[in-house]
Amino acid sequence: MYLINSNKILKIYIYIFLIFFSPSTYSYDNNEEKYKYLDLFGQVFDRVRSSYVEEVSDQELIEKAIDGMLSGLDPHSGYMNEDIWKEMQMDTKGKFGGLGIEITMEEGFVKVIAPIEDTPAYDAGILAGDYIIQIDDTPVFGLTLNEAVELMRGERGAPIVVTISRDNTEPFEVKIIRDYIKIRSVKSEVVDDVGYLRITSFNEQTEKGLIDAINEIQSSASNNIIGYVLDVRSNPGGLLTQAVKVTDIFLARGEIVSTRGRDKQDIKRYRAKKADRINGKPLVVIIDGGSASASEIVAGALQDHRRAIIIGTQSFGKGSVQTIIPFQVSNSDVLTGIRLTTARYYTPSGESIQGKGITPDITIEQGEFESYDFKSFSEADLKDSLDKDEEVISDNKETDKELSEFEKRLKIDYQLQRAINLVKGISLDSLRDK
Repeated sequence: MYLINSNKILKIYIYIFLIFFSPSTYSYDNNEEKYKYLDLFGQVFDRVRSSYVEEVSDQELIEKAIDGMLSGLDPHSGYMNEDIWKEMQMDTKGKFGGLGIEITMEEGFVKVIAPIEDTPAYDAGILAGDYIIQIDDTPVFGLTLNEAVELMRGERGAPIVVTISRDNTEPFEVKIIRDYIKIRSVKSEVVDDVGYLRITSFNEQTEKGLIDAINEIQSSASNNIIGYVLDVRSNPGGLLTQAVKVTDIFLARGEIVSTRGRDKQDIKRYRAKKADRINGKPLVVIIDGGSASASEIVAGALQDHRRAIIIGTQSFGKGSVQTIIPFQVSNSDVLTGIRLTTARYYTPSGESIQGKGITPDITIEQGEFESYDFKSFSEADLKDSLDKDEEVISDNKETDKELSEFEKRLKIDYQLQRAINLVKGISLDSLRDK
């Protein structure tokens, strides 16, 4: 069998390339079927190359063919060209360029899994579940995920306008200024003797950042901490290894997660190996529709082991494992790669996360409410009060001081307030039992 075209050397190279990446364990009949479609691919490639309305390079055609093969399988598989490969390396180290959103393709549009906290997209008000239907003047429908990502890339400081479709609203435009994304994956606070731990993503810094935050809380609070809140809302996930290590911080023993590939017998299990660093104190985990992948692994394991109470809303449901496989272009230093779905995640109880997500133990929708500060009156406020002319210093410092960003957020964050109160309630019940 051979391919008839004007550039036999190129076509033979493509032919060998495709055969090389084909499974070698097929039967003769399957090989015959495979060769028929490889021949079809060669014919289509040759026709596109010679007849497309504009001249397209062989490299671009081949890369688009590879990406189409992968992205057609599922939204999370795809081809990474040289530029995307370099950016991916920076991504897992906690610094990369862009808008700061984790995205997927759904129904032909770019869907936001979650904005990453303290990034341009987050600050611009992009929310989990938003659909990006247009990027500047380019409609998204019909683009591949890689093509959409390429359009959203740009130099630091360069503006971009994305058109957003959101439930119960008319489509609207959002202007975002591109920037380098430096991810601080762990943040912490102390509220009424409750340690608050916020994980925004799972990168190479997350485990260390979380341990440092716990140590700082325990040392600065004089060991009066009664429990912890772990917040993984709008956390799109990240590295599986970090999800396992983060869960291990709160579990003394037991399975954390298992992965299962095409061969059902090929099961890999990850187990807790270290001691519980918060010494069994009450733990409440907050999740929402933007909690995906690694976030769901953590929440699912802690829920199955009854180590934490999970509150919030149903998580995203990304329970598939992507393996990053590097490739080097022949006779060059160019590195590319593919992201290929190779397995599914399962919680310790054996439940698949894929397409289902984690159901919270207590469903709490995020409600925003106004907090009114009423002036308190004293004797000095009454008409003709004695010593009226003397300077009166109010004892109510709360209304005078400027609130921190976290305190402002806490005043309107209903889920977080409920989580903190739940930790207090569990701690109080524990004291009563003693």
